[in-house]
Amino acid sequence: MTSGTPAALHNETDADADRQAVNREIERFRSSTISLSQAMTIAEARHAGATTADVSFDGASGVPVYRVKTLHNDRIWRHTINAATGEVIGGEAALPLAQLDAEDRNNLAALGAIRHRLADAVQVAERAASGKAISGGLVRERGRLNFAIVVISGDDLKEVILEPPGARAK
Repeated sequence: MTSGTPAALHNETDADADRQAVNREIERFRSSTISLSQAMTIAEARHAGATTADVSFDGASGVPVYRVKTLHNDRIWRHTINAATGEVIGGEAALPLAQLDAEDRNNLAALGAIRHRLADAVQVAERAASGKAISGGLVRERGRLNFAIVVISGDDLKEVILEPPGARAK
């Protein structure tokens, strides 16, 4: 015989804690002066011709930041952008594409070959979901490369999946 909290109550407590964490993250995001689109622009400006491959808001640390990965010259550049000031925090780190697995390299090659950018997908997703994007990146579903954008709309998180024109052939 064991004592303690029933498993169902643990699950409810965990779900409540998760929801509270999400609500805190959303509140920190809403109080940020820099948008996700602005953070992408700041990161892309660090290297002429760079394009964003992945971006997310991180409000769990002391200072809310955007974590932005850009593609430029066969490297993935990692940037941390202060969500209040737009300043780049802690420099940047680069990872050669050759160090990524084959699937990630293929996705990034497709990203470089298509005309549309993640920034375009963010704008479309924000309009479609009537909200503000909190993250975005590439996903491959059933062999197709898509942009996956998470948008805060009211008190809800909505995931918008967009297939870039021309991505189907890549």
